[in-house]
Amino acid sequence: MARITFIGAGSLIFTRNLVRDILTFPLLKDSTLVLMDIDKERLEFARRAVQAIIDKGNYPARVETTLDRKEALKGADVVLCTILSGGVQVWRHDIEIPKKYGVDINVGDTRGPGGIFRALRTIPVMLSICRDMERYCPEAFLLNYTNPMAMLCRAMQRESHIRVTGLCHSVQGTAEMLAKWIDTPMEQITYLCAGINHQAWYIEYKKNGQDAYPLIRQALKREEIYREEIVRNEMFLHLGYYVTESSGHNSEYNWWFRKRPDLIEKYCLHGTGWNPGEHAYILKEYLKAEKTWKQEVKKWFEEGAPISLERGHEYAAYIINALQGGEPFEFNGNVPNTGIITNLPDGVCVEVPVLANRRGFNPIHVGALPPQCAALNSINISVEEMAVEAALTGDPTLVFHAVAYDPLTAAVLSLAEIKKMVREMLQKNRDYLPQFKSISI
Repeated sequence: MARITFIGAGSLIFTRNLVRDILTFPLLKDSTLVLMDIDKERLEFARRAVQAIIDKGNYPARVETTLDRKEALKGADVVLCTILSGGVQVWRHDIEIPKKYGVDINVGDTRGPGGIFRALRTIPVMLSICRDMERYCPEAFLLNYTNPMAMLCRAMQRESHIRVTGLCHSVQGTAEMLAKWIDTPMEQITYLCAGINHQAWYIEYKKNGQDAYPLIRQALKREEIYREEIVRNEMFLHLGYYVTESSGHNSEYNWWFRKRPDLIEKYCLHGTGWNPGEHAYILKEYLKAEKTWKQEVKKWFEEGAPISLERGHEYAAYIINALQGGEPFEFNGNVPNTGIITNLPDGVCVEVPVLANRRGFNPIHVGALPPQCAALNSINISVEEMAVEAALTGDPTLVFHAVAYDPLTAAVLSLAEIKKMVREMLQKNRDYLPQFKSISI
């Protein structure tokens, strides 16, 4: 019987859907599902949702809940992490302060000033989870869904022996989107995708073994398809390879789309995809969700907790099944670069194909990325490396240097302006940065 622990189980929709998927595997149907959160009310809702799934499926699984992380981790085989360090009222400043200085951010949870400060707050928490795992479940696997993915995984992989990978929906989501654009079922699609989180590249994208990029270029001539992902489609048309994650996210990770109001108007406001790039998109969504989540959850229970028991497409359930001895499963995960991508630095966190089986995580060699793709990855990796070092050492000057080399920030502000902005952000976050003895720069 597998013991599967959810840290941050109050992320209700994610927990509910993942438990549904896990229990569809015969090898996992009798799992013990341990739910942990610091919010007692959210935790109780999660427990009721998981129990409803167990009851509907008549599974021999059991659910446990606790507010104590150490208790949740004892004897775990797999740990899943979906936490938010500091809450919405803290990380809103990651978006609002840069805007005051002219840096217009769409999401701000992965890179740029917002991603860097979220990493500074979250890395100590993630490392404390690893330390508890080293004590209470040293052989367990950690599957991380928390952002900023690359920086958190890099810190954990550098500082702990716990076997950890980071999972993101953007690889399979983008592959499916491209298949839809060329009217092809996914069974006919194969691809090789590699790079860094939210900026991995489809080095190969094939239909029935043949290069499908000419079909995608043809599809982009249709206005409705071009407008669905304006930023990413522009990147593809000019760089030659399609990139993962939404246009809104990717508009933040380079110099080209958000440095002037006219460019934001042209590229970031009129796309038809789920996140074209408006200012503070995710912050607005979180603030709305904070006001309505209780009513929505209560309504779901009042309606009899309706949920299909059919397995979905979430990677984690397939990975857990493979780790427990079921069918091996290939996915794109975040792992240390041990020569996997030959023109990115050794040791940094890369997002590459990984085979999960009873042996654990087995990354697959990729080779060199196209130089234009590696160049953009390398700039963002350099920023991430400085930010991780800052989080581990408590060096505020490294925070400034990390933000100073962020492509979007550097395209908008001078060094003096960046330093002033970083000082304000450090001051606003000082209560959440215990590793910093000083925040003076």
